[in-house]
Amino acid sequence: FVVEQTRINGVNYLLVADQEEGDGNALILKDTSLPEDEESLYEIVTDDEEMDAVAEMFSSLLDDIDLES
Repeated sequence: FVVEQTRINGVNYLLVADQEEGDGNALILKDTSLPEDEESLYEIVTDDEEMDAVAEMFSSLLDDIDLES
């Protein structure tokens, strides 16, 4: 399930979860496709510094979500 999306420094990020509601597992995905690509390509964000920055943004967008690493 796509919970939220945001754009930071020209890069699109998705917060996705394995459950629509309640406690579940979540991942942050980064759009790595080029503007001319017909389809989007997403990779799991694994860099700790990038993960922290994007998670903080998603936390501010979603009041009722607590993101833990």
